[in-house]
Amino acid sequence: MKMNKKILVLGGSPCSGKSTIAEMIAREYGAHYFKVDDFLGEFMARAAAEGKEICQRYQGLSPDEIWLEDPAMQCRDEFLIYEEIAPYFFEKLEQIDEEIIVTEGAGYTPEVMKKHACIDQPDAPEIYYVAIVPTPEFQIEHYRQREWIKYVLADCSDKEKAFDNWMQRDILFGKQVNEECDAMGIPCFVNDGSQTIEELYDQVTRALKQE
Repeated sequence: MKMNKKILVLGGSPCSGKSTIAEMIAREYGAHYFKVDDFLGEFMARAAAEGKEICQRYQGLSPDEIWLEDPAMQCRDEFLIYEEIAPYFFEKLEQIDEEIIVTEGAGYTPEVMKKHACIDQPDAPEIYYVAIVPTPEFQIEHYRQREWIKYVLADCSDKEKAFDNWMQRDILFGKQVNEECDAMGIPCFVNDGSQTIEELYDQVTRALKQE
């Protein structure tokens, strides 16, 4: 992957503040904002059409089969899905003709970045990466405030169980991201809500500048 532009990547787990921080960076630096989550449906459909196993299987699952599955298995599948669709992230980034791009999404896992962005190699493109994960308490509190949750789980037979499984899945996801960041020496910020979004923004941008 070769790019003659600067790309600021925010990975981590859902409901950690990634989108808010990315929007702030875009405003501050006049960067193009690419939100991976806006394309997840498109990417998964494409992967399924191309015969990629996990995305293909998920195309035929009912809401109960997705959300009432064991959270550890859901978490495993989430990482596998991101591995299958990650090439499409970077394909999109190559198509964006902007000098500075800020992009965020849980799909930018440390392993995805290592494989596709070559961030640990001396001849890597100008890509800067940090991760943000929430504490379980922060995650659950803020997820419950999101109106669209009820639409995602509308067809589940046990909505409370489905929601709890979802939360446990994302808690496991954040834990694994944090562990992978530690192992690779990647900055990973834990958002517990004790600091303002401006303080978190300052920490993230300082880390990005030091990369």
